[in-house]
Amino acid sequence: TKEESRRPQSCRKENRCEKSCSKENSCQEGRSKESCAQEKSSINFFGYRVTTPTYIALEGLEGCGKSTHTKRLGEHLNAVMTREPGGTRIGALLRAILADPENTDLAPRTEALLMAADRAQHMAEVIQPALDRGQHVVSDRSIYSTLAYQGYGRRLGTPDLLNISTWALNGRLPDMVVFISVPTDILNERLAKRDLDRFEREGADFFARINDGFTELREADPDRWIVIDGTVPKDDVEAAIRVAVLDRLN
Repeated sequence: TKEESRRPQSCRKENRCEKSCSKENSCQEGRSKESCAQEKSSINFFGYRVTTPTYIALEGLEGCGKSTHTKRLGEHLNAVMTREPGGTRIGALLRAILADPENTDLAPRTEALLMAADRAQHMAEVIQPALDRGQHVVSDRSIYSTLAYQGYGRRLGTPDLLNISTWALNGRLPDMVVFISVPTDILNERLAKRDLDRFEREGADFFARINDGFTELREADPDRWIVIDGTVPKDDVEAAIRVAVLDRLN
């Protein structure tokens, strides 16, 4: 159960423990230094105590601001910040293949399997160890990108991809998905300023199918998803994500 504590009380308690623990192995309340440290780390940026580590994914179309807000949210939560593909050394090698515009001969099924391979390594090396340590994880993309991009965008369908990716994740899906919603015409303006990768160079029909896919995925599992308006200034997007995530965590 996730419980809430008022920040002033927790801050006074932390200060009391920190002073006494620095001099001896236990604090004035009889707890060990390790126990005090664990309590301090459970107080997040917002002043609330969160006892269950949470796996949060940010999703959206290219140019929506996922990378920016993965970093901002991760810093607020003192979380492990990562991405798919490319969140590990092996993943970075796979990402280079997947994103290279020269790889025009990459078959859709090959693309999907490379994504699953990245995801398996990511879960084993980054996500699960962080959760086991009691840390939140904030990831730029997740399994839902595969379902939208390869399932809908590449027209591979979702049943097989869901089975493969769930197996790659050892059954551990994101607890919360933040979808940053931006109309495609605005996204096109943003992408015009970039050196585009293989995915970003795809046509409008491809991204229309992906957008439809994300909509269907959200509608099928609404309790897992949070939709954020990504057309407002970055600081307003950040604040909206922060409030919505805080509400879910507590």
